[in-house]
Amino acid sequence: MPSRASLIALALALTACSGGSGHAAVVSAGSYGDYESVGLASWYGDELAGNRTASGARFDPAGITAAHRSLPLGSYVEVTDVDTGRSVVVLINDRGPGRRDRVIDLSRGAAQQLGFGRRSVTRVKVRAYHPTALEAAALLAGRPAALRSGGVVPVASDDRATRAPLHLDPTRRYRVQIATFSNFARAQALAGRLGAAVVASGSLYRVQIGPLAAKDVQPARDAVAAHGYGDAQILPAD
Repeated sequence: MPSRASLIALALALTACSGGSGHAAVVSAGSYGDYESVGLASWYGDELAGNRTASGARFDPAGITAAHRSLPLGSYVEVTDVDTGRSVVVLINDRGPGRRDRVIDLSRGAAQQLGFGRRSVTRVKVRAYHPTALEAAALLAGRPAALRSGGVVPVASDDRATRAPLHLDPTRRYRVQIATFSNFARAQALAGRLGAAVVASGSLYRVQIGPLAAKDVQPARDAVAAHGYGDAQILPAD
């Protein structure tokens, strides 16, 4: 059976053959496997589009990449917003940030996945991450490997939720479900920022807006998505 390292190497080779923009080589886990840090993250975008990164690849603002001062080029880290629990896996392909009070500089695409919204900085936890072959291929192709959950629990299939209902009954009322947490403090913090409510459901805490009239629920969901919660769901309030 092929080893995990050989599968990752194969994924990188396939990505390169398909026109992917990544040039970073796979880095052995031993070289950075214990790395973990907490601090401020910033992001950079179109102003550097097309410039060469430290890895040799051209910078793509929409890519899922990051700049770090010391982590090996070609390594991967999981970046978690400590306030929301949202996480994203990124490829380190550049050097930075220039400011010493920042621990990592994300591409615009990575910042959007993390839910920066209009913020220029946010407090994050950065830890070493060793991707599967498919994750490595996705990242090098400029796609998210996965939107990691941290303290967020995926919404169960019996929640009667639909991400974009085809038909909203004008006589009914609906809620926008933003996220589901296993940690009450995180749920409460998010609810406070978005003007939402926390609804307890067993050991889970659901952050929701509503009830709302059918004509108001889609605009509310769109506003939540603009703040970085694109997976917010609409579900009946009754």
